[in-house]
Amino acid sequence: MPAALVSRSTKRVASALVDNVSTVVLGKRDQVLLVVAGLLSGGHVLLEDVPGVGKTLLAKSLARSLGGDAGRVQGTADLMPTDITGVNVFDPRTHDWEFHPGPIFHNVVLLDEINRATPRAQSALLEAMAEGQVTVDGVAHRLPSPFFVIATQNPQGDLGTFALAEGQCDRFALVVSLGLPGREAERAVLRGEGGLPTLEDLKPVVDGPELVEAVREVDGAHVAPAVSDYVLDVVDATRSHPDLEHGASPRAARALLQVAKAHAVLVGRDYVAPDDVKAVAGPVLAHRVAAVSRRGTGDAHRLVADLLAGVPAPAV
Repeated sequence: MPAALVSRSTKRVASALVDNVSTVVLGKRDQVLLVVAGLLSGGHVLLEDVPGVGKTLLAKSLARSLGGDAGRVQGTADLMPTDITGVNVFDPRTHDWEFHPGPIFHNVVLLDEINRATPRAQSALLEAMAEGQVTVDGVAHRLPSPFFVIATQNPQGDLGTFALAEGQCDRFALVVSLGLPGREAERAVLRGEGGLPTLEDLKPVVDGPELVEAVREVDGAHVAPAVSDYVLDVVDATRSHPDLEHGASPRAARALLQVAKAHAVLVGRDYVAPDDVKAVAGPVLAHRVAAVSRRGTGDAHRLVADLLAGVPAPAV
């Protein structure tokens, strides 16, 4: 598809989302850009870090920026799958069963502290995130479009957490760690800038149809054959690494390319460069590599960086 099909409107949507969220989450523009790249790639995003660094704030800010309806699920040990998907309820007036949709039936779904939910509850998300539908009592129900999941989790091993299964990790296009804010950003927060007061006044900058069109156009960003081969080379490097049993999946390869397309648009290009692949490889691959090797995400990021250093990038 020609590069010209990435329109000015899509570029405006991309930059407006980053700008809007960055007024609330201060000093984290690079991380915000990655989260928006995950959204524009058509994928889902997991925010992983210690409590109190702004994970939920970022998720709420993005939900408000999109203008669609948003739902929230709080991860707890007693959360049931039907608390997410919805449930059939018998109506004595009609003598029939009526489906009551759960919070998953929103354009943007915030799953706060997903790893405090049990694996049984987490399993309710697999079909929704992969296929855009949920099945309750044998009946499939389509989810709205656009549909985007942004989840947060505390570090694995924290009290009351359950590790995400490999299949669940693989459903997230990328995992972003916010980290602590810089000193100037934290000083601004102490002055009352950004944060919850700004969130209350945040206005939408894009509506649902605009977002759907932006995702479609990002998918059409130009990718040279050499860059596609570079993506495959990077993924193949995970499959031949001695510490990994089977490396990254074909779904991971597609996610790497799709998020790289979105990154290219966000930095103002109509085509994907090797630098776009390098910029998103850690967030896209590290959580998948960590799940396979049982390493922590920090070690996995270093492993991905080492792999990138050993894979020659094409000159584009």
